[in-house]
Amino acid sequence: MSFEVNIGYTSATGVREHNEDFAAVVRADAHEAGRGLIAAVADGVSAGGLGREAAQTTVMSLVQDFHAAPPTWETTVVLDRLIGAQNAWLADHNRRRSGAGNDRRAALTTLTALALQGQTWTVAHVGDTRAWLLRGGELQLLTQDHALDHPDFRSQLTRAVGLDLTVRVDYLQGELHAGDTFLLTCDGVHGVLKPDRLRALLTTPTTTTASAQTASEALVEAALAAGSQDNVTAVVMQVMGLDPLRLEDTQVRARQLPVPGRLKVGDALDGYTITAMVADTGVHRLYQARETATRALVAIKTLHESRASDREEQAMLAHEAWLGLRVTEREGQGFVRVREVRDPSAFYTVFDWHSGHTLEQQLAQPNHRSEVPDVVQGGLAFCRALGRMHRLGVVHRDIKPGNLHLGDDGQWRVLDLGVAVSGREPAATRSLHAGTPSYMNPEQWQGDHGQPADAGSDLFALGVTLYQWLTGKLPYGEIEPWQTGRYRRDPTPPSRMRPDVPIWLDHVVLKAVARDPRQRFETAEEFALALERGASRPLNALGSTPLAMRDPALLWKAACLVSLGFNVLLVIWLLFLPTR
Repeated sequence: MSFEVNIGYTSATGVREHNEDFAAVVRADAHEAGRGLIAAVADGVSAGGLGREAAQTTVMSLVQDFHAAPPTWETTVVLDRLIGAQNAWLADHNRRRSGAGNDRRAALTTLTALALQGQTWTVAHVGDTRAWLLRGGELQLLTQDHALDHPDFRSQLTRAVGLDLTVRVDYLQGELHAGDTFLLTCDGVHGVLKPDRLRALLTTPTTTTASAQTASEALVEAALAAGSQDNVTAVVMQVMGLDPLRLEDTQVRARQLPVPGRLKVGDALDGYTITAMVADTGVHRLYQARETATRALVAIKTLHESRASDREEQAMLAHEAWLGLRVTEREGQGFVRVREVRDPSAFYTVFDWHSGHTLEQQLAQPNHRSEVPDVVQGGLAFCRALGRMHRLGVVHRDIKPGNLHLGDDGQWRVLDLGVAVSGREPAATRSLHAGTPSYMNPEQWQGDHGQPADAGSDLFALGVTLYQWLTGKLPYGEIEPWQTGRYRRDPTPPSRMRPDVPIWLDHVVLKAVARDPRQRFETAEEFALALERGASRPLNALGSTPLAMRDPALLWKAACLVSLGFNVLLVIWLLFLPTR
């Protein structure tokens, strides 16, 4: 179900001469899927009649600019920068008015803003307006008033937008559920209506789009009937449907939820029963578990408790979970599907469980020999999976036999997106020189740090994997980061080690692992097309890599030796040969 929110907004002047409240709700444009909506309510404060100006400019500057912020910015960062800029502008105007002798014309305002994006809500709050959440029949106050708690000073704010050059904003985030109802109120409403009364007025039927508006009108009417002496404003938002899980949603979970302790067989975790410990790396633990409701087997990945407070590891696992959802949201073939967990009690990731074995396990079997058609079909499956991944802007960075899995259902799948990059990965993931050296393209070893991995790096690693699958050997042998000299020779064609490998497949595999990146496949689709066409339209054989490219230093050394030998002969001729 896509993001859907019913919105109701009602404001009344009441017994006051002017209405100094202001509220607004702005949805993202249709082409900005996942950006959600921003709502805000403000209650202007000014003895000189400028409260409306402060409230309106504060709300409008926030809701109009919120969706213009870069999508890579975290929600609280966007809110903090926009509110901070508005506060500085308003405080500067107040300072100028004060300097001109107009102390009574200073304008302040409260502000309570609510952002609904993906599956996360975020509240930003200053002053004594309030945000409420109605869930499962229970009404929860999400904000704390910034006002003196004394009958004679209850309207005196301790924090307000425009009060000082800097403003301290309270932030709160939580998980968004379909069926949630949010309420933003000014003190003219919650000052006279108790929480139980608010809850009763909010529990109107939610089957029509008019129900939110009906609830907001009922709240304002009830506040006026209860004798409110202030402006009265209520904004009601009923969440009917959610967007797919965003990266930010998983990051919020990672920060807020605890890490599960070591789980034993038979332990329960949110509707899953642990059936086996699969792996413990000291950073992550992987369990097999059974879902209680469906009896289906799943894999659960958690952080090791020693890394529970490591923000970088939390962010990396959150990024891996988000990537898994993203690459399988439309077509799951070629990858292990990540399952969304509703209301988790801890931070972990759940994957579908597929019995079977990895290509690494298959190659390690004694006297193993894969049939050529099976290798070609596996190569095609991985090319298609990588093509889908690369079109989403994702680079795996660690394609190798250990991360390629054949399920009992006969489907090949790419495993482990833990070091993949997407453009939105944590800095810790981006800084890793990830990958297994023997499968990394030589450009990554050039210079002090080498070139970053890209889509071509995945294709090179797949070429190395196919070569090893056919021959049992690596095209350039076992590589360590300091052994770039191994790239100075061209790989031996697989058909020389295995006569049943057709020449056309020789050409495909050798093109994929060519020393010169300009000779390799540019895209996964091109790689797949070469495998599909096979002998019907074979690729041309690659020529031998020139010595100047394979080892420029050796060429210069040879030139120096030739020059040195010529100079030695010249000296001998000058010194020892007879002259006339």
